[in-house]
Amino acid sequence: MIVDVHTHLNNYDETKIVPLAARYEEFQESLRFNGIDYALILTSYKVDAHRPSTREVVELTQDAPNMGVVAGVSFLNYKERDLRELADYLKAGLVKGLKLYPGYEPFYPYDSRCRVLYELALEFDVPVMIHTGDTYSPKAKVRFAHPLAVDDVAVDFPDLKLVICHVGNPWIRDAMEVVYKNKNVHTDISGFVLGDFTERFEKFMVGQMKDMILYAGDPNYLLYGTDWPICRMRTYLKFVRGLELPDPHYEKLMWKNADRLFKLGLAES
Repeated sequence: MIVDVHTHLNNYDETKIVPLAARYEEFQESLRFNGIDYALILTSYKVDAHRPSTREVVELTQDAPNMGVVAGVSFLNYKERDLRELADYLKAGLVKGLKLYPGYEPFYPYDSRCRVLYELALEFDVPVMIHTGDTYSPKAKVRFAHPLAVDDVAVDFPDLKLVICHVGNPWIRDAMEVVYKNKNVHTDISGFVLGDFTERFEKFMVGQMKDMILYAGDPNYLLYGTDWPICRMRTYLKFVRGLELPDPHYEKLMWKNADRLFKLGLAES
C-alpha cells in the first residue's frame, strides 16, 4: 500500500490558466498510473485562479474514498470565519490536518498568532504540517523556514502532532535533531526536486536519507510524500526503492505511519 501525504492541485505554471477540473483529472490519472492507494491534498496559504480554496478541494474530493484534505492556512490573513469553517470541516472529518507556510509568509511557527491554530489541531487531534527548507518561490524568505523553529512548537505543545515538510532540505541534519529529540514530530520526504531526480542528485539524497534513519532510529517518524505536481510520482517511487529499506521500515514509510498519524483507517479496511 502507498500513501502520498503531500500533493497539491495548484497550477504552478501561472502563464496559463488550467481549470481545476482538468488538474483534478490529471491528478487522478497520476494516482492510478503510479499505484497510489491514498493521497492527501494540501491547499495553499493563498487562494487565486491557480490555487483552489480548501472549500473547493473539500467539495471536489469529499466523495473520493482515496483522498483527504489538509487545509492550508494563511498566517497573515486568517479570520475568525476561517477558523469556524476549519472547525466544521475537522469535526466532519473532511479535513485531516492543517498546513502552515513559513518562508512563503514571513513568520516563525512559534509566533503567538499560531497558538489558536495549534489549539484547534489539538482539539480535533490532527497533525499540523509546517513548510521547512527551500521554497518554490524566489520571493520567499527562507530564514523563516528553518526546521529548528519547529522545536519551539514541539516543546511548547508536547501533545501536538507536527510534520516537518521536506525534511527541512537543505537543513536535513537540523531536521534530524528535531525529529530525534521530539517524539511528537514527524517529517515527510517530499519536494526534493522539480520534475525528476537526476542520477547524481538521487544518489546524494539517498545517502542523506540513509544517514537520517541511522541517526534518528526506527523510522516511526518518516512519511512518504512527493509534492506533486512539482515532483513526479514515478521518480519518487524509484527514489524510495534506492533506500533499500527492510520491509518493516518500508511499510512504515509508505503507509503505516501516515495511516496512524492522520487516522486514515486504512489498516482496518
